[in-house]
Amino acid sequence: MRALADGPEDGRDAMATKVSSRNAPEGEHGEVGLARGERLSMRMWRDEPPTDDKPAASRPYETVGFVISGRAELVLKGETVSLEPGDSWVVPAGTEHTYRILEPFTAVEATAPPAG
Repeated sequence: MRALADGPEDGRDAMATKVSSRNAPEGEHGEVGLARGERLSMRMWRDEPPTDDKPAASRPYETVGFVISGRAELVLKGETVSLEPGDSWVVPAGTEHTYRILEPFTAVEATAPPAG
């Protein structure tokens, strides 16, 4: 991680943070931690293997995601949504959901407030 400091004209401190996915920390569920701010964070799921046994979960944060490669299904409120490269999705905070990974899956998610 590399921080860049360049204060704005009004004199307040500003900090930009650069995170390279090549050497970013991996989380306990295989996610790669990317940039993280006070109000939102990003993470990447890289080449997640196919599975259909992920337990349903409800999280206290809103999630938006974007599929880079692979295919998955998002199961949300009894509805199944197909996810393919170029698709994006939203999971509202507090909504029970799960994913079925159909083929090696790479996606980026942003959460607000920051996840975990």
